Amino acid sequence: MSSLGNSNNIFWQECPVGKLERQKLINQKGCVVWITGLSGSGKSTLAFALNRQLYSRGKLSYVLDGDNLRHGLNKDLGFSAEDRTENIRRVVLIAICSVGSFGKSLRKLLASSTLCFANFGVPTSREVAKLFADAGMICIASLISPYRKDRDACRAMLPDSNFIEASFLTKAVFMNTPLSLCESRDAKGLYKLARAGKIKGFTGIDDPYEPPLQCEIELQQIDGVCRTPTAMSEQVVSYLEEKGYLEDQ
Repeated sequence: MSSLGNSNNIFWQECPVGKLERQKLINQKGCVVWITGLSGSGKSTLAFALNRQLYSRGKLSYVLDGDNLRHGLNKDLGFSAEDRTENIRRVVLIAICSVGSFGKSLRKLLASSTLCFANFGVPTSREVAKLFADAGMICIASLISPYRKDRDACRAMLPDSNFIEASFLTKAVFMNTPLSLCESRDAKGLYKLARAGKIKGFTGIDDPYEPPLQCEIELQQIDGVCRTPTAMSEQVVSYLEEKGYLEDQ
């Protein structure tokens, strides 16, 4: 007996409006800016500052913030290594769809992930629909994403040979903020709980953070002084401009 949920019984439907047409409509190229770093490193602060900078330039962007996603789409996930991996896979799926790069890369991701819309149920499906309805073309993903293999897998899930040609780019931004500074901020009180043993598997305390071996942008203190959110976001915007992702189409 065949199951309706079996992948052999579903078929990909190509959209008649192509990627280039969508880019021309909103006058920009799609890209993903992936911000990684320890808790308290300033990822969300940078993400929302960048979101504002792009808005002021007339460019559509949407922030996929790790904490916000765990309120809805990823609320069924914990913080084990397996759940962190699935968390990232789901974010990549949304990122691919939000920048309009459909096709083989998305099918590959669906096949490799436990993500299945049919099994999500109404609450999660609603969250996905809300994200898609609100999403812009420049996707800013702000997640700790501590494991190097998971971040590398994100790149592998995206177009490879057509990476640049497809006008779909993932740029890694490393918030290289020392653990001591992150812990001194501790706005959410999580480091204190982790040190007290009340939170297990907390990145930087009893679970590792693997910094990128190579990334497009690395943001860190200058002479021991943290840069302003505006200054950091301007550096990212300048990079996107240099690479032609903010040019009129």
